[in-house]
Amino acid sequence: MTFMMFLDSNANVLQWASESIRIPYRHPLTGKMTNYVPDFLVTYRGPNNTTVAELIEIKPKKQSLLESKMNDRDRAIVAVNYCKWDAATKWAKAQGLRFRVITEDDIFHQGGKKRGK
Repeated sequence: MTFMMFLDSNANVLQWASESIRIPYRHPLTGKMTNYVPDFLVTYRGPNNTTVAELIEIKPKKQSLLESKMNDRDRAIVAVNYCKWDAATKWAKAQGLRFRVITEDDIFHQGGKKRGK
C-alpha cells in the first residue's frame, strides 16, 4: 500500500500496474514449470526526460538475502525467489525493461544517506 501511494503521488510516474505480467520459470524444488507474477510494472520519467519501464518486486529483506543462520524453510523461500528473479531479469531485458527487488529498506529510506553509511 505504501508503494502504491508513492506511485500515485509521484509526478514522474507515468503509469503503473499491479501483477500484470506472468513470467514462466522452473521451480527449483519441484522442477516443474510455473509462473512468476512480479508485483508491479512501472513506467516513469527518468534522467534527461527519458522513459524508463521497470518490473518491481516488493519483498521483505529477510526473503531476499541468504544468510548462514537461516533455517531450511527460509533458505528454500530465498532459493525460489532467486529463481523467479533470474527469470524476471532475463524476461525484462528481452523486453527492454529493467527488473529490481525493493525491500523495506528502500521503501522507508529517508534522506540522502542510508543507515550504516
